[in-house]
Amino acid sequence: MSNHLHLVVSAVNNDTSDMLRDFKKFTSKQIIKAIADNGGESRKEWMLKIFASAGTQNSRNANDQFWRQDNHPVELYSEHFTKQKIHYIYENPVVAGIVDKAVAYLYSSAKDYYIGKNCGLLTIELL
Repeated sequence: MSNHLHLVVSAVNNDTSDMLRDFKKFTSKQIIKAIADNGGESRKEWMLKIFASAGTQNSRNANDQFWRQDNHPVELYSEHFTKQKIHYIYENPVVAGIVDKAVAYLYSSAKDYYIGKNCGLLTIELL
């Protein structure tokens, strides 16, 4: 999706809050750097200004803010509930009108589940 991210993750000692904090810190720096270094991006200055402005409005930030501070974690407590949430995640770009079928969305692991393991962009562990 262009404005949010869904993840199914597990962490050592079930401490997903530290893992998510580190993920956001690392990816925000990498994404902002990639935007800043892209000379051909016509919206570069506009995007960087938005991230800088958001950073100044949050006292917990030293600089830019890419990710929102809040999260919506949901514990996947059963196999049925897990399958339900994964189906929701896969159908998200279909409902948004980005693709006709879940497996067509480039940034999804749906291909790995429906076509074959590791045929998507990332190497994943099947549940």
